[in-house]
Amino acid sequence: MKLAMVGRQALMGVLAVAMVAGASVQTFAAENLLNKVKERGTLLVGLEGTYPPFSFQGDDGKLTGFEVEFAEQLAQHLGVKAALKPTKWDGMLASLDSKRIDVVINQVTISDVRKQKYDFSTPYTVSGIQALVKKGNEGSITGPESLKGKKVGVGLGTNYEEWLRANVQGVDIRTYDDDPTKYQDLRVGRIDAILVDRLAALDLVKKTKDTLAVAGAPFSRQEAGVAVRKGNEDLVEAINKGIAEMQKDGSLAKLSEKWFGADVTK
Repeated sequence: MKLAMVGRQALMGVLAVAMVAGASVQTFAAENLLNKVKERGTLLVGLEGTYPPFSFQGDDGKLTGFEVEFAEQLAQHLGVKAALKPTKWDGMLASLDSKRIDVVINQVTISDVRKQKYDFSTPYTVSGIQALVKKGNEGSITGPESLKGKKVGVGLGTNYEEWLRANVQGVDIRTYDDDPTKYQDLRVGRIDAILVDRLAALDLVKKTKDTLAVAGAPFSRQEAGVAVRKGNEDLVEAINKGIAEMQKDGSLAKLSEKWFGADVTK
């Protein structure tokens, strides 16, 4: 009888462990972001929506651009649709932190500082920090040292601000939380230059009918990746797989050629 009691207690112990293990698996599944994305059927993508040619409103009022199409195609590789969430840059990573969005696809440069807080996909574009000036002032900036004593506009909280503060002294740094105001201040002479992504600079010069110009060579190499909250390795792995498939079938290069006239993905 005592043996039977011991056996029963042992069985109950095994069942208890199994129940805890099962609950743990269910909790993991519920918290797994990739599972949530697939169950929801949408990938919540944070982007600016005012950053041509990456994301902006077309003539029909709908969002378009390189990163808009990239996000849509990437979501297809995950088996879902992209739900685009236009957000100002200075609040975008906070939206990622608070789980209002799943990922950020907005030319987020992969840096050691950012990798301490976020995980990144493999790079999907390669560019550099470019100085942009009014047409006719191209010779005013030949390198980083040329920025000293000048009023230079940068996006608030961007890697351009970070790079400028870390690498050049004696600059009058003007920060902006939106791109249109920054570009307008450059056109009317309130600032001497702005630092932007080289790809965006080339596109902007083309669209502004020779009112702006790039000055000098890019200051540094930048690789942009999809930013994801830490602890979501399954989602990062799925995104990397999607990017690899787009590279292999040529769709990523084709997208780049469409928007930049060159392959800027490697």
